[in-house]
Amino acid sequence: MSITKEQVLEALKNVDDPDLKKDLVTLGMIQDLAVEGKNVNFTVVLTTPACPMKEMIHKACVNAVLHFVDKEAIVNVKMSSNVTASVKTAPLLQNVKNIIAVASGKGGVGKSTIASNLAAALAKQGAKVGLVDADIYGPSQTIMFDVVHEKPMVKDIDGVTKIIPVESYGVKLLSIGFFADTAQPIVWRGPMASKALMQLFADADWGELDYMIIDLPPGTGDIQLSLVTDVQVNGVVIVSTPQNVALADAQKGVAMFQMPKINVPVLGIVENMAYFTPAELPNNKYYIFGKDGAKKLAEKLNVPLLGEIPLVQSICESGDAGRPAVLQDNTPQALAFMEMARNVAQQVSIVNAQREVVV
Repeated sequence: MSITKEQVLEALKNVDDPDLKKDLVTLGMIQDLAVEGKNVNFTVVLTTPACPMKEMIHKACVNAVLHFVDKEAIVNVKMSSNVTASVKTAPLLQNVKNIIAVASGKGGVGKSTIASNLAAALAKQGAKVGLVDADIYGPSQTIMFDVVHEKPMVKDIDGVTKIIPVESYGVKLLSIGFFADTAQPIVWRGPMASKALMQLFADADWGELDYMIIDLPPGTGDIQLSLVTDVQVNGVVIVSTPQNVALADAQKGVAMFQMPKINVPVLGIVENMAYFTPAELPNNKYYIFGKDGAKKLAEKLNVPLLGEIPLVQSICESGDAGRPAVLQDNTPQALAFMEMARNVAQQVSIVNAQREVVV
C-alpha cells in the first residue's frame, strides 16, 4: 500500500519541539514533503542552526513515520533552519533578528572571551552574526579577532555614509578600538561614551543578521541603560566566575535587567573559569575557585545555567592570538563553548516563541 502525505503529517504530529511544547506540524516546521512509493522526503525547519536538539528531533521524525505509517518506509529528513526574530527589533537595526547583550556585574570574569566565542560559535554553525564591542573604555575584540590593524571601510548608501563592519571568522565586527589609539586611554564622560556607542549601531551597514552580540562594559551604568533604551535588546547573558564576590555582582546584574523599567529577558548565566583542567589530564577537573556557584545562583534566580567554561591556558592564548578558542575543533574548551552557544540560541528561540514572532 502506498504512503500518503496525510499519513506522514498525522504521524509527525506526534513529534513535539521540546522547547516550544507544540508539535512540528502545528508549528509549521515541516516543509517540502514529498512521497513516492515508500520513499518519504521532507525538511524540518528549526528556529536556529545552533539547535541543541537537532539530532533528537531528526531521530524522532524518522521513528514517527516508521512507527505510525510504515515500518518499511525509507525516510529522508533534511534539517534546515530559519532563525525567528522578536517583534521588538530596534528601528535602527531592522535587518537584525536578535540582539543579545553579554554582561557582567564586575570586571575580570572573562566577559569579552565569552562574547567572542559565542559569536564565533554561532557563525560556525551557520548563523549570520555581528559583534559590537561596546566596552568603550576597554575594547578588546579587535585583539580577539586578530583585526587590530584593520580599519573599517565606508560607503555611500542612498546618500548616507555608512561604516562597513570588519569581518573575521564569519563574524561582522565593530569596536571603538578601530577608531581610537590603542596606546591611549579613552577618557570620556558617560553621555559622550553612550553617543559613541550608538554610532556603532546607527552609522553602520550591518546587513541581515540572525544574531548581533553586544560585549557590554562591566557594571550597571550609563552604557547599559542607553543600550536597552535605544537598541531594544532581546535578551542578556550574564557572565560570572565561581567566587562569592563575583556571584554577588552577577546577581546585581540580573536584578538590573529584570527591573520593570528595563525588563530585558535574562537568557541565563555562564560560569567562566568553572574548573581547571590540565592539558596533560584532559579528563580531570579541579574546582580551584569553588564548585557549582553559578549553578546554585541560576537555580535561586530561576534562570538557566547556559554553560560552564573551563580554566584552560589555551583559551587565554587563543584570545591573545586573535583566534577564538571555539575554533579549536574537538578540544574540551571548544566543546564547552559550542554547548554554551547552542543553549543561548535555544533560550532566544524560547523567548521569541513566548512573544508574538516573525520569521
